[in-house]
Amino acid sequence: MVATIHLLAGKEKSLRRLHPWVFSGAIARVKGTPKAGETVSIHSADGDWLGYAAWSPQSQIRARVWSFQQNDVIDADFFKQRIAAAKALREGLSIRSNAYRLVAAEADQLPGVTIDKYDNWLVCQLLSTGADYWRDAIVAALRELFPECSIFERSDVDVRQKEGLKPVVQLLHSDNGELPPATVWIEENGLQLGVDIQGGHKTGYYLDQRDSRAAIQKYAAGKRVLNAFSYTGGFGLYAAAAGAAEVVNLDVSAPALEQALQNHTRNQLSNDTLTNLQEDVFEALRKFHQSGERFDVIVLDPPKFVDSKANLMRACRGYKDINRLACMILKPGGTLFTFSCSGLLSGELFQKVVADAVLDAKRPLHIIERLFQGADHPVRTNFPESLYLKGLVLRG
Repeated sequence: MVATIHLLAGKEKSLRRLHPWVFSGAIARVKGTPKAGETVSIHSADGDWLGYAAWSPQSQIRARVWSFQQNDVIDADFFKQRIAAAKALREGLSIRSNAYRLVAAEADQLPGVTIDKYDNWLVCQLLSTGADYWRDAIVAALRELFPECSIFERSDVDVRQKEGLKPVVQLLHSDNGELPPATVWIEENGLQLGVDIQGGHKTGYYLDQRDSRAAIQKYAAGKRVLNAFSYTGGFGLYAAAAGAAEVVNLDVSAPALEQALQNHTRNQLSNDTLTNLQEDVFEALRKFHQSGERFDVIVLDPPKFVDSKANLMRACRGYKDINRLACMILKPGGTLFTFSCSGLLSGELFQKVVADAVLDAKRPLHIIERLFQGADHPVRTNFPESLYLKGLVLRG
């Protein structure tokens, strides 16, 4: 017997608009004793059926909706159908890469499930109790739909703690039982990039920036490029391939910078024009300003600064600081690429923060392009939070 959640009066409005989250404060009572990850049926205060969801007793998001169709059955076949639909969507996109996001959680109606494909490896992040509960069904679906692929799990993200889950990193399937190689090489827009799917950031790489990396090539030829928060140097690699006079990758991680050098070598690009600088980005930007260093093109692609609404204003100060410093070391007529991947920071607020930074730096700039996550990271209309990556290209 499926347990049922009954909402407080008026708290059903977002669900009627097909938003998949039910917060703890919206629940009047629970009938039954569902275990973490089990399916529950959601009802309005008037008794109307609203959806089937995964129960998460420790999270502020107490239930995440799997389906708004009452005739659906949440079973192994349900997950196979959802993953097959996600696969079909990606196959209809013009992605110039053998690496892409296969499943984008709520955007693909699979809350808490993120799956990236790197050549013949699938890397899963199961970040909610529901996703964790249905791990075996998800793996079985992937094995059937992608028989050529091995499967690895990187559920080592802090958000699992909010769900009462421990971090998990493990091999889920491979024909020979071997773990992923230290470097999985992928091809992206004609370039080769090495990915560490066992220990790299997220699932190994930032696939959502594929289009933005390509966009820098319009501005890089003959220029001095600073790639801040460079990770494994993707933006710098694209800039070098476009004929940049010099590329400086700036990051705190020595292994990431070593991979950036390997990427450069793998693509037969001259190392004479590449500098890898291991340093805190905030400190390095201040040193560049103090020493009079200037760049024609600057990329600011920081990690997520906002993990809760309580930290939003502090994060805004961080974004403002790095953008102000970048403006101060940007040559006249130069180009600034600046990004936020913080979903809690709206595009409007991000633009305001950048505008304030430009004002403080006394460097009037124009927004000439807006950049977003790639099409394999789709934005579902009933879930605006799925639009999380914002980018501005400024010049002046």
